[in-house]
Amino acid sequence: MRTKLILSFALVVLISIVGVVEIARYTTAGEIRAFMFPGGMMSSDELVKSLESYYQQHLSWQGVEEMLASRHGYGQGQGWGYGAQSGGAMMNGYGGMMGQRLRLANAAGEIIYDNASSLPAELTANEIAQAIPLKNNNTVVGYLLLEGGMGFTRADESRLVTRLSKAAILAGVLAGVVALAIALILAYGLVKPVQELTLAAQKLAKGDLSQRVKITGKDEIGLLGMTFNQMAESLQKAEVMRKALTADIAHELRNPLAVQRATLEALLDGVYPLNFEYIQPILEQNQLLTRMVEDLRTLALADAGQLSLEKIPVEMMEFCKRVMDTFQPQAQTKGQKIELETFAEGESGQAFVLGDPQRLEQILGNLISNAIRYSPPSGVVKISIHVKSKEIVVQIKDSGGGIPADALPYIFDRFYRVAKSRSRDEGGSGLGLAIARQLAQAHQGSLTAENAAEGGAIFTLRLPRMV
Repeated sequence: MRTKLILSFALVVLISIVGVVEIARYTTAGEIRAFMFPGGMMSSDELVKSLESYYQQHLSWQGVEEMLASRHGYGQGQGWGYGAQSGGAMMNGYGGMMGQRLRLANAAGEIIYDNASSLPAELTANEIAQAIPLKNNNTVVGYLLLEGGMGFTRADESRLVTRLSKAAILAGVLAGVVALAIALILAYGLVKPVQELTLAAQKLAKGDLSQRVKITGKDEIGLLGMTFNQMAESLQKAEVMRKALTADIAHELRNPLAVQRATLEALLDGVYPLNFEYIQPILEQNQLLTRMVEDLRTLALADAGQLSLEKIPVEMMEFCKRVMDTFQPQAQTKGQKIELETFAEGESGQAFVLGDPQRLEQILGNLISNAIRYSPPSGVVKISIHVKSKEIVVQIKDSGGGIPADALPYIFDRFYRVAKSRSRDEGGSGLGLAIARQLAQAHQGSLTAENAAEGGAIFTLRLPRMV
């Protein structure tokens, strides 16, 4: 990737430099002419051609002054002059070739035009030798003498353009070197985080879930690194949970199987007589295993979104009262009470939800049995139903000591027990609350837990109300 970036930068730089140099070469000559000769004269070569063409058309030099003034900017008095303020030679204007003196003589050497003087004169033999002959059909018809100023011919223009082109190429090469150096630095800075991310992803794919990348910015690469870290964190947590779940399942299955095996071996060895008293524990352990396997199957189906729900309208007030009545005998054996309260907002009426009665009973049953288990003797389990405009809120509160603050975030985890030393008979398998939450979510609802201010734990079930 770094090589591709550098080559891309180099290609862009090369195209830009070549384009600039070529444009400069084609436009420099025209810009020089426009700057050097604002009066319109392009060069002495073109002036000679213009004068020869004028003579060919008119066969005389009569009126040539107007042509020189209008077409080439050589007006009378616009060459060399003497100004009182300067005390020396000065240019009175930009006529002709940047203050250049122009004298035009006929074939006999008589001056017919002088942009620096109006006095009649003749060219000397020496001046004729230095002058440019003007011809018509290979016959000399006049002489052009240019003095001082900035004489500028086609050859001069070509040499200047060549030098400027070389300077442009040199500047382009230097600019290209600097641009490539900057491109190398930028490419390294852009590619380094990607290389680190790639290396971390490779290690992650090999099983090292502790890999994280350093976030150095808030751009797209930084966002990619943050997303990678979140993914790695989720994978690591999922792996920890998977290992813990495997260990928990093995632990939960080991004790019932051990009890069954020990009892069966005692029966086979004749230690226990083959009667109902010793067969009953085997049946109870088998039922426990069956219930645990069914709970695990329910959780697996809910996780996969394949849990089948037979939803019908369910009136929650009557439904909660019926479920509560099934737990009254269990509460009475512990000297406990179960109380039901209903609250309605706005218009009174029945509170229907669309749900599977069997699964809803499973949710409430897990919550009520959990509240009975953790409430002390002579305690009270309160069930509150709040009927709102868009939802039904069922709260189940026990009268126990509440949930420890460090255990509250994990209360719905599978096989989690607040007291690690609590036995299965006292604390269940640790799947009830996990199943209850999954079933609530399957009904597009939610289940949360909190501690009450006056003591005890509150489990809140929220379900969408049918309207």
